[in-house]
Amino acid sequence: MGMYDSVEVSASGLSAERLAMDVIANNLANANTTRTPEGGAFKRQLVVFQQKQDDASAAKATNYGPSATAANTTDDGGIDMDSFGIDTDLFGPDLNKSRAGVQVVGITQDTGPDRLVYDPGHPDADAQGYVHMPNVDVVKEMVDMMSAQRAYEANVTAIQESRNMGNAAQSLLKS
Repeated sequence: MGMYDSVEVSASGLSAERLAMDVIANNLANANTTRTPEGGAFKRQLVVFQQKQDDASAAKATNYGPSATAANTTDDGGIDMDSFGIDTDLFGPDLNKSRAGVQVVGITQDTGPDRLVYDPGHPDADAQGYVHMPNVDVVKEMVDMMSAQRAYEANVTAIQESRNMGNAAQSLLKS
């Protein structure tokens, strides 16, 4: 593995963690959404990571959850981020093309039960007066956000160190 390969691995981690932070932010933004276009309360979303595979293995990759369907995959077995409303320009070219690092294979919905809150005056209350609230735990989301942030920072540090090693090697070659 060369210097550029290590940067590529870290760059894939940056892209994946950025998407994870976007999904967590979406979960937090919808922590009190009781009515969605699909009907019912918002369901917490989770990002599924996988080690990048070669082309033969990627063709056999399994899609995860109801959100990652054949319609959401690209020809190379990656996820079509546009189908999730994600601007792929933010992640750079060839997001799923590399053979080293990590890739996002899907965004799934947490199947955990809704939180039930007694509020008979709420417009979405059922016959017993309970409102089905999203299964989003704000504290857990914040912990997940901090974990993604630390992983992002670790990948940035790895890229910086690769650059420093390259500069040191150039300095040695010049002398």
